[in-house]
Amino acid sequence: MGLCEPHEVQKAKCKVLHMDQGNPEYSYRLGREWIESSPEEKDLGVLVDKKLNMRQQHALAAQKANRVQGCIKRGVTCRSREVILPFYSTLLRPHPGYCIQLWGPQHKKDMELLERVQRRVMKLIRGLEHLSYEDRLRELGLFSLEKRRLWGDLIAAFQYLKGPTGKLERDCLQGHGVIGWGVMILN
Repeated sequence: MGLCEPHEVQKAKCKVLHMDQGNPEYSYRLGREWIESSPEEKDLGVLVDKKLNMRQQHALAAQKANRVQGCIKRGVTCRSREVILPFYSTLLRPHPGYCIQLWGPQHKKDMELLERVQRRVMKLIRGLEHLSYEDRLRELGLFSLEKRRLWGDLIAAFQYLKGPTGKLERDCLQGHGVIGWGVMILN
């Protein structure tokens, strides 16, 4: 099977995801073939169900990160920060951070599930065992996953305000909780 022409649709890959409880869940066809219905679908690595519930995505991200953390723990004997941090940054951190603005946890339980993974990796680093999690992060120059997610949200909001021109116009900031060219942060 060669490459598809631009107008060809791979019918076997098409699925219908019926959203909302009141959806009558009609059947659909593509040409003469019926399209299969699915209760959940994964697209671009993000798992979505018909209620747009992302809890299973949180569990999958934590599971992948836990597996990587286990490999680091079993395969790396040196526990210095110079060794553990590069492994963490390149192999583990991408899993709970991938597309986080889309599926980011909204419930404390889900946030703690993902944060627990990072917490366990920070415990691997020799010389920091006596410090609290927050102090370990500060010592290593890292942020909690929640702060990293909020930082990503701020960047996304800023890019939205810049618009397609790529320039941040002063007028677009009026009335949006932004002061002048700076950002107002409320506690």
